Amino acid sequence: MTRPLTRPATFAALSVVSLFVAFSVWGTVALFLAVAVVGTTITDGAIFEALSTAVDEQDGRLRTLISFALSAAALAALIPAVALPASVYVTTMLTVGFGDLGRRAIERVRSDPVPSTAGFVFVGGAAGILGQLLLAFLIGTPALTPSIVFIAASGAFLGGLLRSVLYARNDPLVLGFMGLLLWLLADLAIAVSWTPVLVAIGVSLLFGSLSIALETASIPGMLTGVFLSLLAVVLGGYGWFVVLIAFFGIGGLSTKYHYEEKVSRGVAEPNEGARGTGNVLGNSLAALVALLLFAAHARLPVPEIVFVYAFAGSVGTALADTLSSEIGGLYDDPRLLTSFEPVEPGTDGAITWQGELAGIAGAAIIALLTVVVLPLSWVSVAIVILAGLIGMTVDSVAGATIEGQYIGNQAVNFLATSAGGLAGAALSLFVF
Repeated sequence: MTRPLTRPATFAALSVVSLFVAFSVWGTVALFLAVAVVGTTITDGAIFEALSTAVDEQDGRLRTLISFALSAAALAALIPAVALPASVYVTTMLTVGFGDLGRRAIERVRSDPVPSTAGFVFVGGAAGILGQLLLAFLIGTPALTPSIVFIAASGAFLGGLLRSVLYARNDPLVLGFMGLLLWLLADLAIAVSWTPVLVAIGVSLLFGSLSIALETASIPGMLTGVFLSLLAVVLGGYGWFVVLIAFFGIGGLSTKYHYEEKVSRGVAEPNEGARGTGNVLGNSLAALVALLLFAAHARLPVPEIVFVYAFAGSVGTALADTLSSEIGGLYDDPRLLTSFEPVEPGTDGAITWQGELAGIAGAAIIALLTVVVLPLSWVSVAIVILAGLIGMTVDSVAGATIEGQYIGNQAVNFLATSAGGLAGAALSLFVF
């Protein structure tokens, strides 16, 4: 085995140690701590050359190996400390370990990031499923369930996303964030069935492939959208997915609309209009929170319909803001919303009347969709449109006052979509 695969294969083998939690959690912690200690003693020689990264070579120490082992030990310690499920721990470890091996193996054949990302997702996902089954076998209750597949698929998409956006020595962040989020999803998805899980994986992969083919999203942006789509189908239902994918589809195509003209006017999205993780999350994080709260509504003193309105209001805002920017940027005479003074196209917080109409149309599209695919009445159309208009206005005001000086565009998008979601939730309580 050549050096490029020796290191990821070693890390994959180490991830298998996580299965020892079936016999002893603290024994697993001790094993990973021992690996970390041994790693501190290797500073040169053949083993160092085989396992080191470029960063390790600069430091003269196997910091990547040490970081991985210490992170694995710390995550294992959460099993007795805060009742982290052992299955979540094993899924996290094996997905990252074997996902990296799959990615590196593909990179040896093709340097294209798309197939290498697919290598992480498919190999990591398969390892996550197999790991959960092996753990169940060692405990004595092996059975392939839809929850196992859902958690493994979530881990594969999330792991691929984190690996694509984080830098060297990121194992503590990757393993820690994955473990905690998969724990939440495992708790929410106890009663999932096969059909929505398999459909969710299939349609998520399909639309992810289309976004790459149409160049409406970068690889991290695609993985973020795929992950959110998977959660929407499984935790919300098909209607939630339709609403979410309508935003991704219409918003992505609007970015491509007259793209060269936008470039000449200085208002085009960078990277050929392919939206990245920050943009996708900025526009979708509020909707994700509403989705997770909806899935946990039985434990909350709030009617579940409130979270449906929060979701619709946040997505309505996201599409309203996107269409307002992408369509409005094609017209002259933009003005700041806060003072109505004329400004140059592309100025943060600038609006045009054409863009405002396009934004209202975007909110209306989401409003009508929610009536068709979600349990909302026709009276709710006005609520979702108004929520979208409120969120779009917050975006413009924040863009004119604090964007660039204190926060970036993604944070402004999150503020706006949160405002739209809260407006939708509040209006639903007031009206109903």
